Amino acid sequence: MVVTAERALDLRREFVGVDHPVPVLDGRLVPYVNLDNAASTPALRPVVEAVEEFLPFYSSVHRGTGYMSRLSTVAYERAREHVLAFVGADPERDVVVFAKNTTEALNRLARSMRMPAGSVVLTTMLEHHSNDLPWRARTPTVRVPALPDGTLDEDALDGLLAEHAGRVALLAVAGASNVTGLVPPVHRLAEKVHAIGGRIVVDAAQLAAHRPIDMRAHDDPGHLDFVALSAHKMYAPFGTGALVGGRAWFGTEPDHAGGGTIRAVTVDDVVWAGLPDREEAGSPNVVGAVALAAAIGVLRRIGLDRIAAHESELARYAAARLAGVPGLRLQGPAEHEAPGIVGRKVGVIPFTVDGIDHGLVAAVLGYEHGVGVRHGCFCAQPYIHHLLGVRRVESARWLDRARVDEHRGAPGMVRISLGAYNDMADIDRAVRALEWLVAGEVQGRYRAGADGSFVPDGYFEPLLFDLGGPGLSD
Repeated sequence: MVVTAERALDLRREFVGVDHPVPVLDGRLVPYVNLDNAASTPALRPVVEAVEEFLPFYSSVHRGTGYMSRLSTVAYERAREHVLAFVGADPERDVVVFAKNTTEALNRLARSMRMPAGSVVLTTMLEHHSNDLPWRARTPTVRVPALPDGTLDEDALDGLLAEHAGRVALLAVAGASNVTGLVPPVHRLAEKVHAIGGRIVVDAAQLAAHRPIDMRAHDDPGHLDFVALSAHKMYAPFGTGALVGGRAWFGTEPDHAGGGTIRAVTVDDVVWAGLPDREEAGSPNVVGAVALAAAIGVLRRIGLDRIAAHESELARYAAARLAGVPGLRLQGPAEHEAPGIVGRKVGVIPFTVDGIDHGLVAAVLGYEHGVGVRHGCFCAQPYIHHLLGVRRVESARWLDRARVDEHRGAPGMVRISLGAYNDMADIDRAVRALEWLVAGEVQGRYRAGADGSFVPDGYFEPLLFDLGGPGLSD
């Protein structure tokens, strides 16, 4: 089912901050266009309302005997049930461990997962650094390459699985790329890795708000052993995420030790708690868990299939409009499916503009047009360098420059990323701004900082809300 433009506009009202006025360089206030949803999403209004409704009852969880502690505990534990159902997990065999975000969830798994000595982890060229670096720190890793267009090289994966059969503890793969939007066939990949005795973890940070997730039954060859996700990419930016996976595959000692992780302690020994408590040291983010549960409820009511259909149509429109901008080059794999069909990509569209630094493109869109995008390597530098054809020797030179914190002129792209509330008018605003930019219609004089970002000369960032500070108690 395709969500119509009218329905999308109706949906916009359900998100905080959409179309909120922001200042631009010439002093005007213009409605903000957020096309940076792959980084973080605005809050759903029902999520904010759920948090406000819960806050008067907020208290400590798990051991408090007062009513508010008991209620907070129930809310926190029911949030786990919502997450389990959302990803199609088995409530008996799987566990939900709350974390700050997907990055922390994957690091926790990398440090806690049971692995035999001599194990190898396979990662892919498509991965966010958070599904690559934690595994490098744990055990030898092997990277599955990508094809020239950025799709996963499954033939190479088959070869690596055969080469390392019996030693592959895990295949770590993105559910959807935060660079190109590509959605790998995770269930088919699960079948491949299970056939040689390994497991699979899916980084669902870019998938969870855009497509349905089904971990499937444990005896299904396509079962997903672990899934990690972030609430701040699911319209609930209140500081939590989740790791979902089989209880049997967690280690017996926690990633972090401390309050809440034990059953008993003496001066000589410790008895660790069971799951999930063992992996949730300290006071948890109860408010974040409530927010995540509320967001899951809204997404399920809207329908992930409807969201996927709407975003697929919008992504096709965006790609067609962007392709008409002189000198603009769309990067990554193309979307081949016909209109009206949910394709192989979520709504992430990377591009470059001939002769214009990606940092300058993003800065002009933001400072002069109120259009928020992202530029750089999106925490996936090996993948970006692959897509741009940056040779290894050149990548090594940029690594040397990074050691002295110099990033000006570094390879990168501009990224538009869509949310459920975006519409064609948002795309038109961005495309019009890009057309003016390539025509030389730029108001400001921009300077590049060492971090590679551009700022207009003499610009002072206005703060449109009060953070408090001195005099707060007056």
